Formats: sequence, structure tokens, C-alpha cells
Amino acid sequence: MQNSHKALWDNCLKLIRQNVTEQQYKTWFEPIVFESYSESDATLLLQVPSAYFCEYLEQHYIRLMYWALTNGFKAKVRLNYRIVTDSAHKLTQDVEADKPADIDEPQPGTRANLSPTVLDTAPCDLNPQLNKYQTFDNFIEGDSNKLPRTVGLAIAERPGKSTFNPFFLYGPSGCGKTHLVNAIGVRIKEMFPQKRVLYVSARLFQVQFTDASRRNTVNDFINFYQTIDVLIIDDVQEWATAEKTVNTFFHVFDHLFRLGKQIILASDRPPVDLDWLTDRMLTRFSCGLIAEMEKPDVQLSIDILSAKCRHDGLKIPADVIQFIAESANGSVRDLQGVVNSLLTNSIIYNKSVDMRLAERVIKRAVKVDNHPLTVDDIVEKVCGHFNVPQQHVFSKSRKRDYVLVRQVSMYLAQKYTKMPASRIGQLIGGRDHSTVLHSCSTIEERLKVDKAFQAELSSIENSFKLKQ
Repeated sequence: MQNSHKALWDNCLKLIRQNVTEQQYKTWFEPIVFESYSESDATLLLQVPSAYFCEYLEQHYIRLMYWALTNGFKAKVRLNYRIVTDSAHKLTQDVEADKPADIDEPQPGTRANLSPTVLDTAPCDLNPQLNKYQTFDNFIEGDSNKLPRTVGLAIAERPGKSTFNPFFLYGPSGCGKTHLVNAIGVRIKEMFPQKRVLYVSARLFQVQFTDASRRNTVNDFINFYQTIDVLIIDDVQEWATAEKTVNTFFHVFDHLFRLGKQIILASDRPPVDLDWLTDRMLTRFSCGLIAEMEKPDVQLSIDILSAKCRHDGLKIPADVIQFIAESANGSVRDLQGVVNSLLTNSIIYNKSVDMRLAERVIKRAVKVDNHPLTVDDIVEKVCGHFNVPQQHVFSKSRKRDYVLVRQVSMYLAQKYTKMPASRIGQLIGGRDHSTVLHSCSTIEERLKVDKAFQAELSSIENSFKLKQ
């Protein structure tokens, strides 16, 4: 019987293949393994290689998959995933897929309707528009976000009843604000399912208001938002030129605030730097809590990367993680983008992640200096200053002049590039990281006592600035 069910799943794959590119099919559907199908409750179980793989399917192909299942099995199928969490020890975890609430039930033989969902503004069955994957469980705490995270947990436990209302969160792009406000909303829905929670971007709020104005239904728009128990609005700095939207929001805000409803706002700058903010709104924001969220430092970046690798089932060497953390410019978004790119490359090309792949991905995914110094640049400048041919730096020679140039090159590479010591050593004669650390220590000690040597290094460093 399972063979016949496997054949039905194969038919679903044929339908999916007709709706995606060949590369998409090979990357995201060929690795799926049919496990079982239960006729009693119409449940299909599919094995996927990792949690990241599962999340990617949910975010990009879930509507297509349910359409194919309906056509292939000629029934309303429940979809479950079996996620491989540890291939070495054959550990797995079963999770249920999220069926889109608005998906059509197409007739057999039709093509999928893959149009995006629209925000539902009906008075019931409110879609909170939250990202279920952005939770407190995967929000890694560090010095830069400890206070906002603690406040967020307190709000989730007592929405609208704590002293943190309204909660205004600000910080630079990529620091994790959107993740945190989503996590608050997700936790509130878990603890208080009856509450009407809504996450909306400032831009979407403005679009909805503009549309309501055009249709002469502004009162309906305001009435809808005044029914919300927890209102989360992201990127409010985008209202800089939207005076009418701001005035309407104030009426919504004032109504919710007086009723003790929770209001959470996020921005890339503090309220005092928002030119559109009136004195009456600034006063109301100040009576709650205004919290800053900073970009993660290198250690927090390492913790975030390590946690994501564990979650996604990706093995990245420690030196590569260190390199990514130092290169991502303190942006959580960049960190996640780099790991996703590495994982996708690893899946597509069936190869492990190494430093070479990480460097290639970083160049494409992360904005860095326009003219960054490379190890080759540094070696060239140092060799030119000391009049030593470059090949001697990469050789095994222990001649004193060559060793000095090699040590200075390693010291300056450690200072001016974001590469870990192990990578620097590899690029300068295939040395290990301990040689690089010893070289840096030797140069630092000499700089403390040798003024002439200090002048020579200053001259080399000035030549770097001329290059940039």
C-alpha cells in the first residue's frame, strides 16, 4: 500500500516540477524523502535534511506543495515533516506543516494559484502577520540587547499591564529589532490566544490608510485598528512625509493607550530624532519605555552564528565562524544571510564549508570597504619597504631579514584585515595560527622599545592609507 502512496507523492513531484525551475526542483525537492502516508487521517510524512531546509520550504513553496498534494492525492492532505537534526546519530524530529489559511482548493488538473496573501482587515479571524520563526527561543542574548529582550519578555507576560507601554525600540538596521518585536507578539499569542495581536510595517499601515482615504472608508480603517489588543508597528521612521497617516495613527494610538492596550513601535532612530513626531506624541512615548538596541559585538555574532548552525544542521569550522563574525559589520541580517548562502551552496554543490567558500560568499553578501587591504597588499608593501623579494617571505628560510619581513607582514595583516590568524598563516607561507600569534607578540614587544622600528612601521602604515 505504501508503494501506491509513494507513487501518488511522485505524481505530486511531477506537478511541482512544472511550476518551478529545474535548479529549484533539484535543490529543494529532490532531497525530500517519502516516509509514509496514513489513510486514516490523510497525513503525509516527508523527511527533509535540516531545519533550515524545512523553513525554506515553508516560506517559499508551501502553497505550491499543498496545491500539488490536493491534485496528487485527490484529498485534503495533512503534511508533516521529519527533520534530520543529527545525521551522525540518526536523530530526527517530526513537525507539522503550516497550511496557508487562504489557499484555494483547486480542481484536479488546474495550475497552482500562487498569488501572495493580502492583509485581512476583517473584524474576526485576524491574521497577526507574525513571523513564527522569530521567537525568544532563537533570539540570542548579549550585552547589546539584554535590556530590550528582558523588557520584551515582561511585556509578553503582561501585555498592556506593565509600565512598558508604549514600548519604543530603536537601533540601527540589522541589530535584530524586527526579530524582537515579532518574538514578543509570538509569545503573547502563545500565552493569550484570545488576544488580537497585529504586526504591521509602517509602510503597509500608510498604504492601507491611503487606500481607505481613496475609498472614503477611513472610519472603518480606524475602527479596525481600535479593536487590536497588541499593535506592533515596525520602521515608523518611514512616516517622515506622511502627515495625514501620522494624524490618523495618533487617534488609533490614543484610543488603544486609554484602553490599556499594548503598543510596540520600532524605528532606526530615537523619538527625539523623528521630525514628524509632535510634542503630544513624544510625551506619550516617553511615559512608557524607550530602549536602544545596539549592533552585536564579535562575541555575540559568534554566538548567533553558532546557534544558527546548530539549528540549520550546518557544520562550520571555528575559524570560519570567527571570520564571518568579524566581517559582517555587526549586522544580524548579514550574519543570517551569509549562513543561508553557505548552507545553500553546501546543499547545491554537496560540499563542506571552508574558508575559501566563506570569503567568496562574504564578498557577495556583505558590504565592506571600497578598497579593503588584502594580505597580498600588505606583503607587497612590507617587502618593498625592506627591499626583500616576496618569494622569500613565503619560503621556509630562517634568514633573519626574511623572518623579520614575515613577522611584520603577519602583524600588519592581523591589524588591518578581518582574517583569523589561521587564515593569515595559510596565506603567508602555509604557517599555522601559533606562528602568527608568536610573530605578532614579537613585533609588539619590539615596538615598545625600538623607536626606529616604530618609525619604519609607521611609514609602511602610511603607505596603506595612500593606497586607500
